[in-house]
Amino acid sequence: MVHSIEHRRSLNVFMLAMLSLAVVISLRNLPLTAGYGLGSIFFYCAAAIFFMIPYALISAELASGWPKAGGVFVWIREALGERWGFFAIWMQWFHNMTWYPAMLAFIAAGLAQFVDPELAENKEFLLSVIIAGFWGITFLNFLGVKTSALISSICLIIGAIIPGILLVSLAAYWVFSGRELAITLQLKDLIPDLNPKNLVFLSGIFLALSGLEANANLAREVKNPQKNYPRAIFIAAGITLGILILGSLSIALVIPQDSISLISGLLDTFRFFLELYHLRWLLPILVVMIVLGAFGELNAWAIAGIKGLFVTTEHGCLPPLFHKVNRHHTPVNLMFFQAVIVTIAACVFLYLPNVSIAYWLLSALSAQMYLMMYLLLFVSGIVLRYRRPHVKRIYRVPFKNVGIWVIGIVGIASALFALALSFAPPTRYFRLDILPYETLIVGGFLINCAIPLTIYALRKPHWKVDVMKEIREEIHDSMH
Repeated sequence: MVHSIEHRRSLNVFMLAMLSLAVVISLRNLPLTAGYGLGSIFFYCAAAIFFMIPYALISAELASGWPKAGGVFVWIREALGERWGFFAIWMQWFHNMTWYPAMLAFIAAGLAQFVDPELAENKEFLLSVIIAGFWGITFLNFLGVKTSALISSICLIIGAIIPGILLVSLAAYWVFSGRELAITLQLKDLIPDLNPKNLVFLSGIFLALSGLEANANLAREVKNPQKNYPRAIFIAAGITLGILILGSLSIALVIPQDSISLISGLLDTFRFFLELYHLRWLLPILVVMIVLGAFGELNAWAIAGIKGLFVTTEHGCLPPLFHKVNRHHTPVNLMFFQAVIVTIAACVFLYLPNVSIAYWLLSALSAQMYLMMYLLLFVSGIVLRYRRPHVKRIYRVPFKNVGIWVIGIVGIASALFALALSFAPPTRYFRLDILPYETLIVGGFLINCAIPLTIYALRKPHWKVDVMKEIREEIHDSMH
């Protein structure tokens, strides 16, 4: 038995690190932090130490003790009850409803380079690409998880790692050539101005470093998980921080802070470098690569989030309407429902003064929902050490109960801090009316929290799936 278990643990440290990296790495948020200049190093490292590493380690322990499908739903249900398990998995899924339009706006900005770069600020163009793009991804995922995963993996390698390395290389050449910089590179600039107005986008950094819990179940697939899983996480975190920090600085070096577009800032930087070095012909190729990278990340989450939420149908948390799957076991009605919500959320681009404000509002709402899930995750890690002490965990957070308390409290404090910051209006970067903005951000948050609690309160006994009946029907269908 021991031999067979060890045989199944076929992942080495490097493989697990790369799989974890693929879930987190994205170039989309680079313009968001470029405005901090050299201070972005401080913010990224702080977010990694106080948030990213704590949630990754607690997720690994929970996944190795409760490896059943469902992830966050199962872990938090075991600790805090089914209501909060459903709330958490809903927030993990629903945060994507505002993240998808922001990501597709980034893709639209890339596509605009082939027609007219000014279209990147055109609301109608962005809305058209968002709606058409997400419905296309929805139908693509009807083909099943395997097809979707293959497409996402290829797109992420082509569109994130390679362009990231190229961006940093171009910026390094710029610096070593002695050219004029848009920021100063003095030691004192490593510690940024911690005025609350300067911390608004910190919640966006937390969002950029989120997602490792999706791969936490892989802790049981690695040899010597107690030692090698945290090692893999530190490697993935190190590479992620390297690319994100250097990528942000690459933009800050050449684009003045007040000229950085949250949507097209990355592409603007590439255009600047390529025109300067007489490599303009490379821009269309690079745009296609970056668009593919964003598409791959979006496509991966489009099905992953739905699969997590779908597990709750077995427990009667969603109406029977959402129980339907196709022959590829894709929850088709949930996918349609998701596409409708994304379409509605995308309309925010039409009603705000400019697309950068809309982009930030959607990103802030996304961060808020994800942070609510993480708060429950940190609490559950602590609770289950006491409520389920005898459950075998292949991986445990080090230093026994003291370790889980320290990691949990640090994670809770950092998530609460980032959550509070997400409500602050970004007045340093945008001119906006505070009251309408706060009405949208606070009202959106409260509504998003109320929806899953209301659905759970209204659940009916007949919503629960008879799993054994479905298995018998599948066996019957396969025999005939």
